[in-house]
Amino acid sequence: MSNTKILHTLKVAASALVLCALAACSTVDRGRAPALQANAEWTVLPFANHTETPMAGNRAESVAEALLHARGVGKVKRYTSTAQQEALFDAGDTKRQEQALAWAREQGVRYALAGTVDEWRYKVGVDGEPAAGITLQIIDVQSGDILWSGAGGKSGWSREALSAVAQKLIRELLQAGLSGAR
Repeated sequence: MSNTKILHTLKVAASALVLCALAACSTVDRGRAPALQANAEWTVLPFANHTETPMAGNRAESVAEALLHARGVGKVKRYTSTAQQEALFDAGDTKRQEQALAWAREQGVRYALAGTVDEWRYKVGVDGEPAAGITLQIIDVQSGDILWSGAGGKSGWSREALSAVAQKLIRELLQAGLSGAR
């Protein structure tokens, strides 16, 4: 076998190995994208934090809001509540979301993005890989109907920031949910 063929075979094998490793790093399930009004007003509801990491919901919420702006969705109105601080193991998630949804109705907002953070940490071990698990929902504010939902989990490499892993995951989920905007 010539050196050129061996080199080509090694490149193909290395590429296949990298693709397999990357595929194993994330899992995403999402519904079919709804038909959304392109220039409608949006808000981001307070994200529920189901992790042991304080403020994980607030962090993911900020990333999601920035990505909505980056995607160019209509106007995004910011909901600010008096209870910005998340308590560890907070049972008030549903109440906060209902208050934010009522506020959005009063403001004439068309769509709301809701979310839950299920994992937001660096894995224990030598490498300390970042891992994020997030669920997103697009809600019709007036009816309260869930128009779309998606869930995913993603881990990164040991030198990658947790916020970068979460941002990639939220971006992937939002691209799926917003692909039906007209």
